[in-house]
Amino acid sequence: MLGRVSASVVIRQCRAAPAAQRTLISRVAASSLCNKNSGSNVPSFHRHAAVAPARSFASEAVEKSLMASDAWKKSCYAEIDYTINENLTVYDAVQRFSAFDIGCLVTVDNDGNISGVISERDYVNKIALLGRNSKETKIKEISTKSANLVTASPKDTVDGCMAKMLTKDIRHLPLLDDTGKVIGMLSIKDLVKSVMAEKEKTIKILSDFALGKGGHFGSE
Repeated sequence: MLGRVSASVVIRQCRAAPAAQRTLISRVAASSLCNKNSGSNVPSFHRHAAVAPARSFASEAVEKSLMASDAWKKSCYAEIDYTINENLTVYDAVQRFSAFDIGCLVTVDNDGNISGVISERDYVNKIALLGRNSKETKIKEISTKSANLVTASPKDTVDGCMAKMLTKDIRHLPLLDDTGKVIGMLSIKDLVKSVMAEKEKTIKILSDFALGKGGHFGSE
């Protein structure tokens, strides 16, 4: 055991070893003497290691779940008026689809309350394929009504929103607050982009950690 190594042996080892090793030997010897004086059989560096907190390289950004509100902030819908009055014509909705390069709008009544959604699918399946005139058909005649609507809350996770879309085979989710008021719209593209951005961030953090750049703190 190190505690039993005589002083003369340690001195001979220090003289014969390179500079770096002499430093290490001296430290080990000092630690052994300290342990001997304190009556402990466990080296001091082992005792310190036993109580040291576990080092984590996962930052908050990696561990935190993505929320619907996070995806909404980066959604293309956040920059436009995503609502349309249900008494307008389907042609008006199609014009908005084309102008903003989107595929769905939230329909509202004359009081501004959500009444449903209208999507490109509604136009294709209920207008184009049936030979109906979009300029003569009102949005409320073909829209999906609020009673059958699948919605999300800003507090929902992105994974939860994606599960709703996959289960119901839909591509858009209106965001409603606690009072039932519509406050946003999410598309499947928004959710996928959010997940991909978070994966890239995680890869960068872990890469920085592996390269010794402090990635466990989420360094840039």
